Amino acid sequence: MILLTRLNNRPFTVNSDLIKFIEQSPDTVITLLNGEKLLVLESADEVRNRVVEFRRTIMHGMCSAPCLAAAGSSTPSAVNPAKQPPEEQAGR
Repeated sequence: MILLTRLNNRPFTVNSDLIKFIEQSPDTVITLLNGEKLLVLESADEVRNRVVEFRRTIMHGMCSAPCLAAAGSSTPSAVNPAKQPPEEQAGR
């Protein structure tokens, strides 16, 4: 969900997954998948940036320990102790 501002300066939130497209003409018009149109004070670029940032935060939350292990994290034992090198397992 992203926070936007109506033309009357009242804030509201929009489910960014429902945005079909954004137009700048001269006001910013957001068309939702159901055909509803929303007029907002933010520019089309600002709306796009907010959607991108929101999705980044969602993806960052999904990328936890398994993503770090796949990316070659320096602490694989924190992800899965069974994947420690044999010399570290022997010391247990």
